Amino acid sequence: MAGRRKKQELSLIDALADLCAEKDIAPEVLFAAVEDALKVAYKKNFNKDDDTFKVEIDHEDGSYHVYSLKVVVDEVEDPNTEITEEDAEKLNAKIEDGLAYIEVTPKDFGRIAAQAAKQSVMQKLREAERNVIYDEFTNRESDLVKGKIVREEDGNLIVEVGKTEAILVPSEQTINDNYKVGDMVRAYIIDVKKGGKGPQVYLSRTHPNFLRRLFEIEIPEIQEGLLEIKGVAREAGARAKVAVSSKDPNVAAVGSCVGQRGTRIQQVLDELGEEKLDVIEWSPKAGVFIANALSPAKIISVAINDEGRNCRVVVPDNQLSLAIGKEGQNARLAARLTGWKIDIKSFKQAKSSPLSEDMHEVDISEAMAVVKPRQKKGKR
Repeated sequence: MAGRRKKQELSLIDALADLCAEKDIAPEVLFAAVEDALKVAYKKNFNKDDDTFKVEIDHEDGSYHVYSLKVVVDEVEDPNTEITEEDAEKLNAKIEDGLAYIEVTPKDFGRIAAQAAKQSVMQKLREAERNVIYDEFTNRESDLVKGKIVREEDGNLIVEVGKTEAILVPSEQTINDNYKVGDMVRAYIIDVKKGGKGPQVYLSRTHPNFLRRLFEIEIPEIQEGLLEIKGVAREAGARAKVAVSSKDPNVAAVGSCVGQRGTRIQQVLDELGEEKLDVIEWSPKAGVFIANALSPAKIISVAINDEGRNCRVVVPDNQLSLAIGKEGQNARLAARLTGWKIDIKSFKQAKSSPLSEDMHEVDISEAMAVVKPRQKKGKR
């Protein structure tokens, strides 16, 4: 019998070890779950309505033990909760921190515990699994992930990512997205919440950082630390602007991102679909950065008010609509990217509108798209 029990105990340890490996759960978590379940079973089946006992599992051989806990005293007043050290030793009890652990393991406890604790253990396992997944994705929040769309629920795309299912709601999909079940999709983790059925991972393809992460993945110089993304402004599905800066004078910021004939940026553009993308060179000089941010429009001059962080930009007459963009989109994205309020005027408008006293023109000769206005020649 002893040999059979020993074999069963070792089988339990092996089973728990296999389960830990399969579910990626720490053994301590699983043992604690089993011990809790055995404690519930003991209370239920042996009419224990207090916590003056402890259930332990030997992590080496899998044997289980139930101990009655009694306080070690010199003189016993309540035999139900107290015991002398001499009496504890007679019962071969172990004494720790003033408590005597008296083994009271019932002979048929194993069978009863297995039946009564199964549901509780499975519940603990599910909770532990959920916590592992929650911790994993909490640490991965703000990461880019790739997964398979397994189904659609009320317009939400359910994406299988690793061991969990993430949610891509309609508002986090761009107008260009047209995914269906079975497609692979790349998205950005915007939130991880604990839910009744496990962790809920929410994805986005519209977040500005979705574009930032794409650049970080696809552009080697960014991974190597030679280039830095200084800002991203995006109206998902329509247009986006990304400001980049080079930490190495021998590495061109915009050229390295775009590549020869756009080969470098192609993977990013493929993800964006019809969304237009401007890669902007960042500058510590506000005027230069503002001029660059209004690309593809050419700029004549920039005047700024440092205190109010507002500026006036003058463009050629034929560039006004380009600088403002469709429904103001280009100007809006440039303002968002730079953090400046931008007032755009044509050269003709600027001539008839004197510059405000609180503004001063700044040098923008370093800007990427600067033009000199043509002056009309006077009559001879």
